[in-house]
Formats: sequence, structure tokens, C-alpha cells
Amino acid sequence: MKVGLIDVDGHNYPNLPLMKISAWHKSQGDHVEWYSPLLSGHMDRVYLSKVFSFTPDYTDPIDADEVIRGGSGYCIELEGGKEVYRAERDTALPPEIEHIYPDYGLYPEKTKNTAYGFLTRGCPRGCAFCHVAAKEGRCSVKVADLAEFWMGQEKIVLCDPNILACRAWEDLLGQLISSRALVDFNQGLDVRLATPEKIAMLNRIRMKYVHLAWDRPEEDLESDFERFSRLYSRKHPANKVVYVLVNFSSTLDQDFYRIYTLRRLGFDPFIMIYDKEHAAPIYKKMQRWVNCRPIWRNCPRFEDYNANVNNK
Repeated sequence: MKVGLIDVDGHNYPNLPLMKISAWHKSQGDHVEWYSPLLSGHMDRVYLSKVFSFTPDYTDPIDADEVIRGGSGYCIELEGGKEVYRAERDTALPPEIEHIYPDYGLYPEKTKNTAYGFLTRGCPRGCAFCHVAAKEGRCSVKVADLAEFWMGQEKIVLCDPNILACRAWEDLLGQLISSRALVDFNQGLDVRLATPEKIAMLNRIRMKYVHLAWDRPEEDLESDFERFSRLYSRKHPANKVVYVLVNFSSTLDQDFYRIYTLRRLGFDPFIMIYDKEHAAPIYKKMQRWVNCRPIWRNCPRFEDYNANVNNK
């Protein structure tokens, strides 16, 4: 078979499903290439994948007997300013593809000495802004061992939604400790579940920085972050990054409470704007104030930053 691949979002971040699809087809002896309407010619099958709903769909002509579209970007749509997940549009990869070692050669620069994958799926939280519970269930379950997508690379990027909620957390964190690789929990760890025992194991995992999250303003997590800050061995704020969701269900007062509390406890917030395209200008100012670290370090109060911006 001649198989074509299209990364609809672009090539800024490795598309894990396409890497697995490529690996499986190559294992069957098929020819696989990035599809080009001008150069590829007729294909037996072309796969399109996109993660983000706001990415425009691929519109160039596709010369193929079969065209398959997949990924979250095709089953999430915006309604009244809120994202809605359409389960009927979602298609999971077959097990033989889901559990194959990825073809990292598709993204040689992005995956240089770096492995990407999931050890767990699912999350018990059911947050209104997140589709993980609807897609993967409200129980975090182990779906793979590290060896499924890692073969000694120096870095590991984990995309798990809530690994600390998994019953197998000790086994999985132990695998990461044994790897001696530099680990990035890129979706953010659940600080509410970061018990002293789990933090002790996190301290043994090589990490440049740890990602946490404080997205729900109705939950006061000050004591949880205080515990984490006290027990986590890397003390500099730059080593402890906390995703903070704004423009969803919080007031500005709730946003600033989370931001200032995190600063006081020794964390670096990282502002994530929901529906950024339609957000009020103040959220974009807030994001630049917090996420631009030189500004964040030298301007402790938003009022001072905002006044300075408005006077320019």
C-alpha cells in the first residue's frame, strides 16, 4: 500500500497517532510518506489528524482511494463560546496500532533523543473545560509500561491527564525513576493527590521543572500547594510551574487570588486563556505579565504592569 499522512495542525509538535500509524504500516511493508498533493501522486490511503478544534481543516485535494480523519480536533466544536465533545465523531486507534512503538523518524528534530507517550488514560475530575473524562473515562488507569514508547532516550514527555490518580502510580513513578531520563509531565500533575509518599518519589525523578495545575477557582488549593512546596526538593520558582486557567468560570478576583497565592508560595504561574480568540483584552495583558518571566520577576503587582502599559 501507498500511505499518506497529513498533520493538519502543522509540524510544531509531534503527532503521536500519526507516528503510531506510520510505524504499523511500515511493519506491514507499506510505503509511508507525508502527503503532498503535488508530489505524492495517487495513494491507497491518506490519514489526516488534528488535535485542536480551532485548526482549519485541510482543504487541498487528496488523490486517494480512502481518506481517514481522526483526532480530538475533529470531534470538538465551539458552541456559545464553550467547547463541546462529540463522541460519535471520535474513533480510537485499533489496539495493534495504539500499542506499537512510535515512528519517531517522522519528526526527527522534534523527537531528537526524546520519547513521547501515555502511561495512563482517564481522569476522575470531570472538569467542565476538559474532555478527558468523556473521551477516556473518570478513572485513571494504566495503559502501558514505559518500554512501549521509550528505548533509552535522554528525555521523556508524558501526556497523561492524571497519573497521580492511577492505582498503579507507585509502579509507574518507579519506572520513571529507573529510566534516569529527564521527564516532563506536560499536562500538569494533580496537586490535590500529591501525598508526601508521591512527592518523595517525584523527588527521585529527574525533572528540569514540574508542571502542576490550579484550574478550578472554586477549589482553594493553598494548603495543597503549601505542602508540595514544603516537600518538593527543587525550591526555585522556575522549577515549579502551575497552569492557571482563566476566562472560563472564574472572576478576575479569583484569577488574581490564585496568581498571588502561587507567587507567595514559591511557584511560577502560567496563564492559559480559554477561548483566547474572543477573550477580553485584560486576559491577554494578564497572560503577558505572568508568562513573560522577566516582567513577572520585576513587576510583582498587575496594577503596576497595567498602568505602565496603558501609559505607553
